[in-house]
Amino acid sequence: MNDVIIYIAAAFFLLMGLVALVNPPYIASFLSLKSLPRDMRHEVRAVYGGFGIAMSAVLIAATRVDSIRSGVILTVSLALLGMAAGRLVSLSVDRSVGKYPNLFLAGELLLGGLLLLSWMSLANMDS
Repeated sequence: MNDVIIYIAAAFFLLMGLVALVNPPYIASFLSLKSLPRDMRHEVRAVYGGFGIAMSAVLIAATRVDSIRSGVILTVSLALLGMAAGRLVSLSVDRSVGKYPNLFLAGELLLGGLLLLSWMSLANMDS
């Protein structure tokens, strides 16, 4: 079951990364932006594109290299949960957000939580 969760998270990051590299304005459209200046396209490609593909690659590597598995799962889980925490802070400050940020929050909590549970089950097997 752990590998299924890892592959789902890897697929999420890969899809996000590829779309961000190819079409940065599409990513921004979920945040009510109609167009992006050059520097913002650069940021979307870097943060959503490059980072997403790197996270996908490291998750796939974790399914094949036991010595990094636990650390990778914990790190990616905490990255997702950290993103969700930032969204919760924003929600408390702004009092409301659009449909897509709420959807992203739910996805980050779900994937981050599932990966954390996977990490915990690995930690229990090691002890």
